[in-house]
Order: sequence, then C-alpha cells, then structure tokens
Amino acid sequence: MKKLSRVLSPLLIAFLVLGSLPVAAAPQAAPANSLVTTQDALSADQVSADRERINEMLSRQDVQDQLVAQGVDPADVEARVAALSDAEVRQMAEQLDDLPAGASVVGALVFIFVLLLVTDLLGLTNVFPFTR
Repeated sequence: MKKLSRVLSPLLIAFLVLGSLPVAAAPQAAPANSLVTTQDALSADQVSADRERINEMLSRQDVQDQLVAQGVDPADVEARVAALSDAEVRQMAEQLDDLPAGASVVGALVFIFVLLLVTDLLGLTNVFPFTR
C-alpha cells in the first residue's frame, strides 16, 4: 500500500498542478469575435425578406408557366435564386419594386432570363445550351 501511494502521490500532484494552470485560447478569426451591428442585423433581415418575396413570386403558377414557355426549368431558377449574393437579391428586389403595379410578369421573367443568361455566359451556371 505504501509503495502504491509513493507512485500515485507524485502523479496526482502533477495532474493537479497541470490542471490548474491557465490555458491560452487559440485566436479566433476576426468575424467570429466581432460585434454585429444593428445595421447588419436589419440588413440581414431585409435580405431574407427580399429573398422570400422573390421565391413567392417565382412560385406563382403563371410565372412557372412563362418560365417553361421560355425553356427554363423552374428548379434551375430556384437554385440560381438560392445562390444569389445579398447584393444581387437586393438589386432584384428593387427592380421588382420598380415594376408598375398590375404589370405583366413578362418584365420579371425577362429580368430572370437575362440574369440567367449573364451567369451562363460567365460560366457560373449551365442552364442554356446555346451559350457554349
């Protein structure tokens, strides 16, 4: 028993001393420990509301019919809208706001078609086969 306590006592003391030492935390990336401003929070809420409004507009049956008539798969459009940056969502929502009330959906569809065409030409998507 005495032999066991001679072996365990130094080990326990070492563990207690090492366990009580302060440990320096690894430095975090700047965005992880920076504060979120009120403007950033409001902007994020606005972007999510704009994205939701765009998705609601695209889920309408007449819009879906026009997309199919233009030869665009509605699933591809949904994927592209999901991949839009915050600035692009804001710009698209502003252009939807600029459309006259009661206007046909053709203007919005032309905008979406041009947006998809530009992203296809830039090589970001593969929606239209005639851009290759």
